[in-house]
Amino acid sequence: MELRRNIHRLEKGIIMMPRRDIFARDYITETVEFYELAARQCSTDPSSLEASEVEWANNVLTEYFRVSTGSDPVVDSARKRFFELEYHPSDNGKVPYVKKNLSSISYDQLHELAMQRRSVRWFEQKPVPRELVDKALLVGRQSPTACNRLPYEFRVFDDPAIVSTIAGLPFGATGYAQNIPTIVVVVGKLESYFSPRDRHAIYIDSSLAAMSFMFGLETLGLSSSVINWPDFEPLEAKMQKTLSLDVTDRVIMLIAVGYSHPEGLVPYSQKKELDTFRSYNKLR
Repeated sequence: MELRRNIHRLEKGIIMMPRRDIFARDYITETVEFYELAARQCSTDPSSLEASEVEWANNVLTEYFRVSTGSDPVVDSARKRFFELEYHPSDNGKVPYVKKNLSSISYDQLHELAMQRRSVRWFEQKPVPRELVDKALLVGRQSPTACNRLPYEFRVFDDPAIVSTIAGLPFGATGYAQNIPTIVVVVGKLESYFSPRDRHAIYIDSSLAAMSFMFGLETLGLSSSVINWPDFEPLEAKMQKTLSLDVTDRVIMLIAVGYSHPEGLVPYSQKKELDTFRSYNKLR
């Protein structure tokens, strides 16, 4: 976690305009130390799930030392220590780059997708392919998070007995809980942050990822519905026990997933007019 945070900080320093000749001197030594630990793990276990992140860290550190043109004893010492390491993955270009708008998706197409997505509560009783859930999660993973920490877990359940137990906990699924084929519990990880002032970030980042995840589901022919998780201690305790959550875990929301029933209805849900929630340069 510390390595990911610091590498992202280096990326932000690299993209600054104008870029300083020397930057990150207050945390570059610890970043190399974090990298050493991660590299040691990957060198002994090449199949590690963190290998791609270590590759990214290596690429960014290499780029950082390339663009740090000023002379500084702290940076110079960290540079020497880094390049003396035996573990250096291949350079796959995982460094800051100039963004290009290459997408062929038009606004009209995106708006059509947003209009298509509705909160579906009635599903066909057939399994949801896990590979489709994973593909939708790849879209959700691209959502922005503070310092690239991805402070959440998507716990996916498709065993009917477990789904029934979990879907029966929140108030928001009353009346259709028994109809849900797959349920996702989005869990925020407070351990990702070191300061109480950042505690809110798990709710923001998890929600951004959840929305992108649901759009991803729509493109794959799957429907979903967010199940509100209330701030209610008795329910928190039940979910804590059911999922064996850590004391630093917080349930953000639940998401029902499945193929919409061909005869199932969805609420029309008229939205507010734009003028009622949008303003420009309004200070009071």
